[in-house]
Amino acid sequence: MKALKRSSNSSSSNQPSSSPPASSWIHLRWALLIVAPSSVPERGSLKSPWSQRKRKRTLTHQYWNGLFTPEGKLRDGGYKFLKKARSGGIDPSIRSEVWPFLLGVYDLNSSEQDRNAVKMQKRKEYENLRLRCCMLSDHFYQGNSSMTIDEICNEMIPEIVDHPQSPKICKDNGTRIQLSMEKNGVEGEEEEKSGIDHIDVFHAQTDSSDSESSVEESQGVIEADQQFIKDSSFSRYPSDRTVEDFATWWRIIRLDAIRANAEWVIYSPGQAAISEEAAVLFAQAVQLKDYDHLEPFMIHHAARLVSVLESYAIYDPEIGYCQGMSDLLAPILTVMDEDHEAFWCFAGFMRKARHNFRLDEVGIRRQLSIVSRIIRSKDAQFYGHLKKLQAEDCFFVYRMVVVLFRRELTFEQTVRLWEVMWADQAAIRAGLGRSAWGRIRPRAPPTDDLLLYAIAACVLRRRKLIIERYSSMDEIMRECNSMAGQLDVWKLLDDAHDLVVTLHDKI
Repeated sequence: MKALKRSSNSSSSNQPSSSPPASSWIHLRWALLIVAPSSVPERGSLKSPWSQRKRKRTLTHQYWNGLFTPEGKLRDGGYKFLKKARSGGIDPSIRSEVWPFLLGVYDLNSSEQDRNAVKMQKRKEYENLRLRCCMLSDHFYQGNSSMTIDEICNEMIPEIVDHPQSPKICKDNGTRIQLSMEKNGVEGEEEEKSGIDHIDVFHAQTDSSDSESSVEESQGVIEADQQFIKDSSFSRYPSDRTVEDFATWWRIIRLDAIRANAEWVIYSPGQAAISEEAAVLFAQAVQLKDYDHLEPFMIHHAARLVSVLESYAIYDPEIGYCQGMSDLLAPILTVMDEDHEAFWCFAGFMRKARHNFRLDEVGIRRQLSIVSRIIRSKDAQFYGHLKKLQAEDCFFVYRMVVVLFRRELTFEQTVRLWEVMWADQAAIRAGLGRSAWGRIRPRAPPTDDLLLYAIAACVLRRRKLIIERYSSMDEIMRECNSMAGQLDVWKLLDDAHDLVVTLHDKI
């Protein structure tokens, strides 16, 4: 620096101030490189799809319809669709149509006929999951708490499962099995008018005057339905969890459902207009309690949370239910009006997110380790400071990882971030690797860990504050947990893109 000063003084005495010698600029550039923090994004030629200049408009209804062939297939294997969804998000009016594609419910190469068949199949599987919930509840009431969930779910459906204030499984005139809701003074016709997406498993209609032959024929249908139930992949992740575990989930799900916030209401006016009678009927059907203080739309929302989360606990008993899963489901329920569609979108979302809720926390530790490696690779000085505070494991971003920024971002911001993340994951599932994705953004391939890059970018943006003010991991954690409402989701993605470009191959 002394050499730089001498050179500067010499030049000021002998040269006009407007044209310093080349050596001064060389020294100055060298000095700037030394003092510049390594966390400053290296922009310039890198073109992020989420920068203000490059960001595209959302995927609109008109553009969406234009992506399909006459047979109802997405053109280009979904390439243009994913590019658009990734760079600008999705218009709220078509989210219920688009999300099943992003979350793997529908294949990107499926035709309209294929999707209709999948939808019917998925609806029946969901309804059978609801039956399993009734069966498990009954076994718990009977004291069979030591039986495993898989053992019970592999049993045939009994003729009658009945206990107070619960749905019951019954055989209608010995011909079809259906699920009915118990409520004094409410006739089936009134239930039909209520607008509830309640469970009518086989939509059967029987006539008391059926002949003996038709009864035998229907009995064959029952056996076929039961075989379908046995063969269906309700428990995609087998486990040795017991009925007692289910009872624990049963209680926690209902407590969390009652405590859900109402941020979603303005985004779903149709669900917000539910009648009190319909909401209470649904709440009773899923055995929800202590909801008298809630508005009808929140009672209905809580009942939907119970229905879907309880079903997922049976579908994936290895994970079951953990607090935080309701945070991930709530936005999906807001967009998807039908419970069975919401369930399968949630199951697609949980294909990766389920690792956040493992009891051994292997998935969480892996993700925190990636965040730590990103920070270490990008800013060694900052990482050294975290290490001094014994915070290099990045446990202070635990909540961000578990619920995927749900607590730090507004509802709309959360959905935007998730849509981009889902588009990346859908591209990977579809086999759009480096060569194909290079047309979308050179050197920035789709990554399953986009969220982790966004979290690291969020922390790096606060490096100066953390270095100067905080002396413990608890203080850093309070800072991270107080970011709600202060983040710009597009700026977050823009910063994350730069990290992906520079560090993806290393990480």
